[in-house]
Amino acid sequence: MVSIEQYGEFETSWCPGCGNFSILKSLKNALVQMDLAPHDVMVSSGIGQAAKAPHYMNCNMFNGLHGRSLPVAQGMKMANPEMPVICESGDGCSYGEGGNHFLAAIRRNLDITLLVHNNQIYGLTKGQASPTTTKGQVTKTQPDGAASEAFNPVAVAIAMKAGFVARAFSGEPDHLVDMIKAAIQHKGFSLVDIFQPCVSFNKVNTFTWYKERSYILEDHDPEDWHAALKKADEFPDKIPLGVLFKKDKAEFENVGKLATLQYEKDDLKKILQTFA
Repeated sequence: MVSIEQYGEFETSWCPGCGNFSILKSLKNALVQMDLAPHDVMVSSGIGQAAKAPHYMNCNMFNGLHGRSLPVAQGMKMANPEMPVICESGDGCSYGEGGNHFLAAIRRNLDITLLVHNNQIYGLTKGQASPTTTKGQVTKTQPDGAASEAFNPVAVAIAMKAGFVARAFSGEPDHLVDMIKAAIQHKGFSLVDIFQPCVSFNKVNTFTWYKERSYILEDHDPEDWHAALKKADEFPDKIPLGVLFKKDKAEFENVGKLATLQYEKDDLKKILQTFA
């Protein structure tokens, strides 16, 4: 049996009270409950405080460029389609710098799980507005308030009929564990948008702010596309948590098994010579 201790304990650079702690622990718990050992999982991340999460757990991982975690995750899956692949990063990295990759991943529908730590601010770079910052919210670099409309990732994903779209909150760890497990078990692209407070640089969207507005979905049919869009549009007065939309779709077909292919040294030399 897999134990949470196998995933290790590490000193982090996160601020006390940061929602990232709960997300990290919930991910470990989800993997343990699924009996997935560290060597059975691959994690891709980008740049940011959220993207540091794989640094703080034993696993196969790749920490890449800002906004480029999804292409790496897709490459991981194409190289070894039998291994669960998790992409983990923040709202800025996933929806800002990586926004086009987010849309492409939905369309391509490779079997990967995207966990987004959404604190509605850029935390690593000390508090400027991110794509999910509410319009008009004052930040360190927007003293007159954020000028752009906030990006609603779950509404966009549902509109594109992504196979699995869920929302969660770091303050509901048991529910978060369930959402992560369901996302990994889904065959195809899965999104779990996870609200988490940034205690240092977002004094608006606090733990209390999320707690007062969020509720766990009941009597909701996730296969009803129109109902899912309505739930996604409830934000920010209410924040429904749970599986908003779910649809079985054909997975991306052009997937090989590069991780298990065997090459002779002479074959590799011939390939390398073509690049000379």
